[in-house]
Amino acid sequence: MDKGKAIMGSGRRWAVEFTDNSTSNSSRDILDPPGFTRASHDPDDSSVSKQKKDAEANWKAQKAWDVAQAPFKNLCMMGFMMWMSGSTVHLFSIGITFSALWQPINALRGVGKAFEPYKDNRVDLLAPKLVFIALNLVGLGMGIWKLNTLGLLPTHVSDWVSSLPPAQEVEYSGGGIPLY
Repeated sequence: MDKGKAIMGSGRRWAVEFTDNSTSNSSRDILDPPGFTRASHDPDDSSVSKQKKDAEANWKAQKAWDVAQAPFKNLCMMGFMMWMSGSTVHLFSIGITFSALWQPINALRGVGKAFEPYKDNRVDLLAPKLVFIALNLVGLGMGIWKLNTLGLLPTHVSDWVSSLPPAQEVEYSGGGIPLY
């Protein structure tokens, strides 16, 4: 079929075929531009695609580590908020403590979903997942420590049996200057 001519048998009146698989010069006797060869359009397609795949794998590994280290920022913020809420039982401290327990539990339940976009045969996700799990377990431990600080964990026998006397205070602190 002549290049640039309409295709009559295709059902369309004005269709043009732009593919030219010939290795010779143009059919209109126009020379190819200097440096142009019809044999290879892209320099070594396999190495370019391999480089792209390697770059994508490196990007996925870096993003997986970013996701794995994200709970550390949450730990710092939650620790500051728990320190600011004090050691007395009131609405704010209970809310902060509940949040400190709930966020790591939800994150641990969704480990697979958090790393789903970074699954690849070239990317090892075991180490980032373990770091993610470890940081969330530290956050869960901070929440349990705060519950203990508030006195909401049953840590003594008298917490379970009401007929037993409560534990004796080991330390008592008082401030000020004694006035005699």
